[in-house]
Amino acid sequence: MARHLRRVYGRDLRSWELNRRVDEAFASYARYWAESLRLPSLRPAQISAGIAYEGFEHIIAGEAAGRGTILAVAHLGGWEWGGTDLAITGHQTSVVVEALEPPEVFEWFVSFRERLGMHVIPTGPGAAVACSRALAANHVLCLLCDRMVGTNAGVEVEFFGERTELPAGPVTLALRTGAVVLPCAVYFGRRSNQHLGVIRPPLDLHRRGRLRDDVQAGTQALATELEALIRRAPTQWHLMQPNWPSDHDLPSRRLIHAN
Repeated sequence: MARHLRRVYGRDLRSWELNRRVDEAFASYARYWAESLRLPSLRPAQISAGIAYEGFEHIIAGEAAGRGTILAVAHLGGWEWGGTDLAITGHQTSVVVEALEPPEVFEWFVSFRERLGMHVIPTGPGAAVACSRALAANHVLCLLCDRMVGTNAGVEVEFFGERTELPAGPVTLALRTGAVVLPCAVYFGRRSNQHLGVIRPPLDLHRRGRLRDDVQAGTQALATELEALIRRAPTQWHLMQPNWPSDHDLPSRRLIHAN
């Protein structure tokens, strides 16, 4: 987490400032779980009252086009709240969920999100087909895409000044199905149960040459959009796994005070 935040804030961030922001990030992650686990007990009107939007017209336009809408989401703020609000307000919403061990934990996550009105697609060999079917049915498909998950295909991009891999799925699906890709985030507000969903305009995706090259270019454009969304609230970025090759080079005890 310290290394990720230093990438966002820059090398000039002093150690005590970095430590404080790491604490803020973990507090933000605790808020994510506290609010998410309360969602099933809230009335639909309470959930909708707890979120406002910038750029929601892009979702409406995507649905009107009829070829599916991909929400490319970073692990920011209260994304669970945003997905729930979409589902309860009449938008057919599918989410791809990382398979977890033990299986009982994964089954709990699936049942939890389905209780909130979302259709769950597990990661794995059948996920791409299931995602294509969801888009063909004009669903809003939510894909967390600021880190690699499992053995899914990745694309090398520059992300916060370093080369790493991000998932190829969002752009590949869009190029194959005609769906739009909307970079987005759901930020916490100052008060409890207060959120802001930000939906960016669709990525400019077209077939210009080899599919592999088009996917790489589109994923780089997505990485740039994700950077801007993360910079808007860095301590709400709940990315706690190594995400760059250099993250594996330093012992964990040196991360916070590394210069």
